[in-house]
Amino acid sequence: MSDLSRRRFAASSLVPLGAALLPAAPALAAEHQQTEHQQADDQQAAHPQSTPGAEARTAGFRHGLHDLLDLRGLPATAEPPGDNPLNVFADLGAWHAYGLPSPSDHDALGGFSGPLYMAEEYPWYLSRSFSRFALLDTRSHRAVALSEDRSPTVESAPGLLLQSFHVDGLRIALTLRYASNRTAFVEAKVHNTGRRARTLRASWSGTLLRHTEEPIRSAPRLRATRTGVAVGFARVRSYTDYLTTNAARFEVAHAGAVHTSVHGDGYRTVAREPVTVRPGRTATFAWSESYTFTEAERRRDRQAVREALTHPDRVAARGDERWREYLSRALHGVAADRRRTAAKAVQTLVTNWRSPAGALRKDGITPSLTNKDFAGGFWAWDSWKEAASTALFAPRLAASAIESMFDYQITAASEDRPQDAGMVPDAVFYNKASAGGQNWNERNSKPPLAAWAVWLVYERGGDREFLRRMYPKLTAYHAWWYRDRDHDHNGLAEYGATVDPANDSTKERRLAAAWESGMDNAPRFDGAGVNTNTDRRGRTVGYSLAQESVDLNAYLYAEKRYLARAANVLGRHAESADWHRQADRLKGRIQERMYDPADGFFHDYGTDGRGPLTKAGKGIEGAIPLWAGVATGRQAASVRAALVDPAQFATHMPLPTVARNNPKFDPTGYWRGLVWLDQAYFAILGLREYGYHRDAGATTEHLLFHARGLLGNGPIHENYHPLTGVGRNSSNFSWSAAACTSVYGSWSSRRSRPGNWSGRTSTPSTPREHQGL
Repeated sequence: MSDLSRRRFAASSLVPLGAALLPAAPALAAEHQQTEHQQADDQQAAHPQSTPGAEARTAGFRHGLHDLLDLRGLPATAEPPGDNPLNVFADLGAWHAYGLPSPSDHDALGGFSGPLYMAEEYPWYLSRSFSRFALLDTRSHRAVALSEDRSPTVESAPGLLLQSFHVDGLRIALTLRYASNRTAFVEAKVHNTGRRARTLRASWSGTLLRHTEEPIRSAPRLRATRTGVAVGFARVRSYTDYLTTNAARFEVAHAGAVHTSVHGDGYRTVAREPVTVRPGRTATFAWSESYTFTEAERRRDRQAVREALTHPDRVAARGDERWREYLSRALHGVAADRRRTAAKAVQTLVTNWRSPAGALRKDGITPSLTNKDFAGGFWAWDSWKEAASTALFAPRLAASAIESMFDYQITAASEDRPQDAGMVPDAVFYNKASAGGQNWNERNSKPPLAAWAVWLVYERGGDREFLRRMYPKLTAYHAWWYRDRDHDHNGLAEYGATVDPANDSTKERRLAAAWESGMDNAPRFDGAGVNTNTDRRGRTVGYSLAQESVDLNAYLYAEKRYLARAANVLGRHAESADWHRQADRLKGRIQERMYDPADGFFHDYGTDGRGPLTKAGKGIEGAIPLWAGVATGRQAASVRAALVDPAQFATHMPLPTVARNNPKFDPTGYWRGLVWLDQAYFAILGLREYGYHRDAGATTEHLLFHARGLLGNGPIHENYHPLTGVGRNSSNFSWSAAACTSVYGSWSSRRSRPGNWSGRTSTPSTPREHQGL
């Protein structure tokens, strides 16, 4: 099996894929702008005698939560490395993000790193620091040198970036926040701490950071505007690297009157009038930095820009209240020594939030803004896991993340794949496949965790209408698995591939099927056979691996239970009872067919009569039956023994995807031995489900303490080396952040876990025979 992941393959694939179209929906960020806390302060932004407040606002709910991530550093090149070593901050689903200079970066102080902007599907840096704020004392004709402060404050906090300097009798504080899903804004508050009035003229400067190769090199175009400066873009359609049109624009607008001059790749904006600041008083300068893809977006965003420039304190207060609510929800009941990690997970999820753009019709969460392959689209099971945790602090965003994938659920009216009616595509991006997008993928789906995610979002957000809206979509998705992915129609499904031009050989169908599992190169798929699935008329409707996967069927079991819950809430009581009957039948099949008494573990089952596929060795997928509540008590006890055995899954950082004593264990091999936090947490929930609370607690502690940087200010990684705890592959990874959020949140409550269908609460210290209903 190739070690190439689905996401990394997508950028090099040249095969066009089809797409289904559904109606659009409004952006969440617009709701945040228009409906939240309109009673905020109405203070004028550019008034020379405004009062200080930027630093004061960082207190309160942000206490102890500064620098959750190290956001310091300047980009060296326009194109970041595949996994950007610099961390950034974004909010409200914006498509551009910022970092901080280090205090030693004297030439960048007064500006914010970047921005990192999305060239539709790929992250690029526009500048090392595009808008550097500076002051000139007009009486002495001396520049106020921010670098003269030997101990400046340069830090991040939830919802903002902050720089503060004490130099030359002035206290200068700059804060960057977001006003909308297209606009960031900066307040620079200059407080006179001296005994004489100061007359100061503000200026801003920056330089484009260009790529070395055409046509990307010439794409950005700098020009002066009446209110500041703008960067337009040439049309470049490099579908594996860089995508812009001449409608895209990055624009800086100032509250006060300014004049801008452009010289080559650099510019300088100067305030037309100086400001006199009396002793003890404060002058405020405000400017917005907007990144939009279309003229229609700019028109919609004008009100947000106008408000940020005229009433920055009002916008700041609204953003602060939103972040206060995020953190009060996410950190409720979290121990003091774990608050920072939980808050870092929230910050990671919010930074990876993208608002509607291009073919993405609703707000959703990308896997990682700082990774080239993961920044510009949404994946199905990523979205389910991200939504389950985001629901803890932002239920509307969580619901939208789920619906963003179902926007492209295949219907029977599809022109190119009606046989896949009900399927949810693997990945959707800014550019549809029919428009040339190389990352859009309908060659396969992803593991069925959607009903689980929908239920948790409903449970945490209380939106009955969301549940009602999603129920028929979920039932169609569930039915698709049995229609197109159950080769022998015995009620046990297989991972597989769609009828698609790219799935034109056994090798490609096996690859797509492995992607469908989400465990791209797991040893259990090495050399797997592939069967053709047909409908009653003999027409090919898809392909299945010649093995019924234990995790897939455990997920489907859990989905039936969650669908039963949803049906009951919606008054569909007969349907609810039927879902439970189906679940009971599936439970017995999994117990009897997929558990091997000889090695005491769950495995995939060979559809060609080979029985449990034990030769592939033990993998973390064998713990999913515990999470789902499928295993008998004796089976769970045997799986538990493997999970806590140092020779198997209890490695330095526990719960690798492949057991340590498996001959195919490779601690560097993506799904061949690295620790993935989502799968590890499912296993921990499985231990709790069967009463192994002490094991679950100890494993959780080892997981958190041994993940390098997780409890500090390092980024949350895609996966971790099981023997060293070093983070691997993508940084700032959303579903790992979701698992961290859930460690501290109500995911651990028994009512949120699939096995406890009756709502009972049990706290045995010894294992119990699982009874389901």
